[in-house]
Amino acid sequence: MSDLFGDDGTPSPPPRAHGPASPEDGPDAARPLAQRLRPKSLDEIVGQASVLEGEGPLARMLRANHLSSLILWGPPGCGKTTLARLLAQRMGGRLISLSAVMSGVADLRKAYQDARKLRAAGGRPVLFIDEIHRYNRAQQDGLLHEVEDGTVTLIGATTENPSFALNPALLSRCHTVVMQRLDHDALATLIDRAEAALGHRLPLDAQGRARLTENADGDGRYLLNLVESLADLPAEPLLDLEQLQAALQRRMPIYDRQQEAHYNLISALHKSIRGSDPDAALYWLCRMLQGGEDPRFLARRLVRMAAEDIGLAHPDAFPRAVAAAQAYERLGSPEGELMLAQCAVELALAPKSNAVYEAFKAASASARENGSLMPPPHILNAPTRLMKTLGYGEGYAYDHDAPDRFSGQNYFPEAMPRRSFYQPSDQGFENRLRERLATLDRLRAERADGR
Repeated sequence: MSDLFGDDGTPSPPPRAHGPASPEDGPDAARPLAQRLRPKSLDEIVGQASVLEGEGPLARMLRANHLSSLILWGPPGCGKTTLARLLAQRMGGRLISLSAVMSGVADLRKAYQDARKLRAAGGRPVLFIDEIHRYNRAQQDGLLHEVEDGTVTLIGATTENPSFALNPALLSRCHTVVMQRLDHDALATLIDRAEAALGHRLPLDAQGRARLTENADGDGRYLLNLVESLADLPAEPLLDLEQLQAALQRRMPIYDRQQEAHYNLISALHKSIRGSDPDAALYWLCRMLQGGEDPRFLARRLVRMAAEDIGLAHPDAFPRAVAAAQAYERLGSPEGELMLAQCAVELALAPKSNAVYEAFKAASASARENGSLMPPPHILNAPTRLMKTLGYGEGYAYDHDAPDRFSGQNYFPEAMPRRSFYQPSDQGFENRLRERLATLDRLRAERADGR
């Protein structure tokens, strides 16, 4: 269900069943639609069956009638505040509400004092903190003692990944409940409830209702605000899609360049290119651009993808990715963004190989293990008499003078057995490199036998 409840935790009057709202209908009619449609029980919550049913921690708590401290993690408008209020109500607790945006240490102390009084009177205080990720480390640490000694049962709500946004010590004392964005069916149910409260249907056909839910982008509160903006329109005639879009404000996609959405979407772009899907790559690229991502960051990542996932299977991919990044710097936005789109499509369609990437990791591990070994003396320069007497450069074979311009000498440290890091794939140009490497291995073996 949409995050329809305020922080006061007070029950709301029942929604209107018939007729449009009017000033004469009383104070409830003047409240926003989202406020009037607050659910009265957990059964009225929609879109969160995975949380409230099955064998998850919250479902088990409900069956046992025992509430432990929780972190509710989910996108805006999925029902975090709603769920917190109804959980406290279901468990017979008293909800003490704070917003991390508007409160500080003094507010927490006051909340603890109220909680102790309630506890002494036999009550079950539940401390709800909205946007709990906004608290700094010291403020989060200030919650630990009261949570651990049972002064309060904590319910924190956050739109950010708790793994990044909350202290490990606080997370260890709470169950994390992952709530989902509302799907099409859940949003459609909210529209039905809103129309029942308004007393008439919205001037939308099936296509228009689908577009309305798309515009909400999984946010139930935002959907009800959209419904309310259409509430005073007559039921006829029905709006076409262009008229509907003109009547609604455009919702910006949920995206934060510093938080989890940033990492999720760049991961989706990278894996789409690795998976040779140009259409998905374009989609995620455009999602990030429309969310306000810095195109220079995307350009850098495209260059990285060219090296990591394409490599020598298509040697031109890397310089072309660099050229796309330079073209963006020259053109700027929005013209330069087309260069990034072209690069993403080209990288997605290029033959793939991570052979150099894997070889680099293996060679790095070997360098860490054998980092102090000297090169073999025959490949060392000997600019002084002492170095010559020590054997530097002795026996070096100049490869340009050798048959096939290949001497087959050893270039690894003498105390280290030869290693084979680079294993070319059979993709694109790298297939020719694999044949070349096989030839060099054969010549090296023959010339080693001949020495």
